[in-house]
Amino acid sequence: MQILAISLDLDDTLWPIAPIVLRAEQQLDRWLREHCPSVADAYPVAGMRALRERIANENPHLAHDFTEQRKLSLRAAFTPHGYGEDHVEAAFAAFYAARNQVDLFDDVLPALARLSARCPLVSLSNGNADLDRIGLRPHFAHSVSAREFGKPKPAPEIFLAACAVVGVAPANVLHVGDDPLLDVRGAREAGLRTAWINRTGAAWGDLPEPDMSFTHLGELADWLDLRLAA
Repeated sequence: MQILAISLDLDDTLWPIAPIVLRAEQQLDRWLREHCPSVADAYPVAGMRALRERIANENPHLAHDFTEQRKLSLRAAFTPHGYGEDHVEAAFAAFYAARNQVDLFDDVLPALARLSARCPLVSLSNGNADLDRIGLRPHFAHSVSAREFGKPKPAPEIFLAACAVVGVAPANVLHVGDDPLLDVRGAREAGLRTAWINRTGAAWGDLPEPDMSFTHLGELADWLDLRLAA
């Protein structure tokens, strides 16, 4: 197996996403209580989350675009209270700033430095994280997001797009992620090699197994060092 490039999932691979989203929801709630109290009363954190989930279910064509799902939810909440697009954009900005305040897993920064020194890295995410805001952009040669591409993982096309931006054949690209379906199965079906990051010690399910699995990115960096030194 000759690995010439690596594509990396972001949420739950480089940082835990659940506490980040909760913190962003709480920041949005604080913003609403200051600027749109009637909306905050109508949609506390749990209510806004339920509204966003309903909007996502009603708009399956936006499954690749979490940003637009969030803005549609804000419009639905604001319109009955007389608030317009300026408030939508300002509220989203408050949410999005907190969404990009991530707490990296401890292994991530040293592993990214080691991996990016070995081969080009491409971020490949269904989420809407901003690598520039987070400060990780220097480690990545390219970034492919579902929002910009127009299709989410596990669609084979988005994996092939990641291969194309680095000019490497799929068989020589290793996709690394935490999700057995979105990451491992999706990448496999597109012809990429696969690595499962299993930080929780979860049991593998009924899907075809990944080419390799690791408990954290440092193990992947160790494996690549040994591979290239051989």
